[in-house]
Amino acid sequence: MSSPETILQVLRAEMRSAGITYRVLADRIGMSESSIKRVFASGDMSLTRLARICKASGISMEEVLRRAADAAPHADTLTLAQERALVAEPKLLLVGICCVGQWSLEQIVETYHMTEAECIRCLVKLDKLGLIELKPLNRYRMKVSRAFRWRADGPVQHYFREYIVDDYFAGRFDGQGETLLCVHGRLSQPSAVELVQKIQQLAGELARMHQSDQRLTPGERDGYTLMLGLRSWEFAAFTAMRRDGAEVASTHHQNGPRKR
Repeated sequence: MSSPETILQVLRAEMRSAGITYRVLADRIGMSESSIKRVFASGDMSLTRLARICKASGISMEEVLRRAADAAPHADTLTLAQERALVAEPKLLLVGICCVGQWSLEQIVETYHMTEAECIRCLVKLDKLGLIELKPLNRYRMKVSRAFRWRADGPVQHYFREYIVDDYFAGRFDGQGETLLCVHGRLSQPSAVELVQKIQQLAGELARMHQSDQRLTPGERDGYTLMLGLRSWEFAAFTAMRRDGAEVASTHHQNGPRKR
């Protein structure tokens, strides 16, 4: 839920964009300019007064509330307890991952063997866990930031490694629209950070395309999964081939790959 302060900040910004000053607003709603200033300085406002001010200013109250919700701070990760609750129920984890990808209830039920009632129960649990804020008509708003990531070496990552990675990489990656790349390079820390940001943008692009392609029939769409990772690492067999004295930039290199 957005704080009253955030809502007022957004309202002020919308009024400035519309060229509405406190004096203009006061004239339109029959209050003194000083009273209007006190209302905004109080840091709180009833929904009735907010609706009245928005109407007088020619501003959409729904847009103000939406912008305030988007401006509210969100977590970049879940807590350990939240992730444990997700992996304890595979269907809950599935719906949670779909929500991170901005799937609607209809899209989830259309794709997976799950009834609408089961999906709604999962959405309710995700709301209680704090991953989403469930809204009327089974719509939801994410309560995590756009930079959201699963906890490093946390329960969800462990689940992925145990049940997903081997299954995913067992494929040939030679179908239409498929590819597999393993690219090595020596980067500075700023360059690595920049590359991570580009990876996050690519993940966002997949979510955008997913939403855009919902206008197509189910037969025109297929399930695609993008799995990306970037870490300071070198395959142990390659490290063993290094020349004597050649620098190994990180102790992560010496760990070698995960045994399968």
